[in-house]
Amino acid sequence: MAVLAQYRAAIDALGPQRTVAVLTSAVRDAANGPDFARRVRDEFGLDARTIAGDEEARLTFRGATSERAADAAWPVVVIDIGGGSTELVVGDRAGLRFHVSTQAGAVRQTERHVRSDPPAPEELAAMRAEVRAIVDAAVPADVRASARAAIAVAGTPTSLAAIDQKLDPYDPARVHGYVLTLERAQRALDDLAAMTDEERRNVAGLDPARAPAIVAGATLLVEALRAFSLDSTEVSEHDILRGAALEAVHRTA
Repeated sequence: MAVLAQYRAAIDALGPQRTVAVLTSAVRDAANGPDFARRVRDEFGLDARTIAGDEEARLTFRGATSERAADAAWPVVVIDIGGGSTELVVGDRAGLRFHVSTQAGAVRQTERHVRSDPPAPEELAAMRAEVRAIVDAAVPADVRASARAAIAVAGTPTSLAAIDQKLDPYDPARVHGYVLTLERAQRALDDLAAMTDEERRNVAGLDPARAPAIVAGATLLVEALRAFSLDSTEVSEHDILRGAALEAVHRTA
């Protein structure tokens, strides 16, 4: 609620013609989701609507690929790593071909597997095996084989791009569009997994608040790239927020 109050103040200061608010998987899954959505509308004047997984995937894909050149590699898989789930969306210039929301996320896998600080080798191995099994089961082999490029969005890939460049302070302009290779992502994962939580909080480019879950998040990214047989990903600052904004601009009033 404190964050929403900050958003409301920023919105009022900017004076937009239209305000868009979407609620995704956390609100869809929560027992009190409708009550929360009602509070967002009543207390903050935001016409927040809870969107289905299909729309979430479509808006995320639209946002992530909105600047992609027509002559770039297509189809592309958009990898959206969240705390409780990871969305994998495959599409081309015509739109979505496939999407799935997996029950694997940076916080969820941390809670399931990590008991030691730093994580024990057997904990890392179990997490890696589970993540790969989830991705392989969720995405048919022919879909995985069809993707020619990847775009990764959300906090894990942007953090890894910042870490790879040792950005302090964080610079969105240098993160957006950065090409992170699988080799560099794996090296960052190995380095981060060998550190204690306190040591990770001091890594250049990493928001200290993300330190507890970054190992699991990096594991998700690395295993997703391996599952799709891709050796790099473009990192994007644009995701569902941009997709929702673009749709609002083009929607009739």
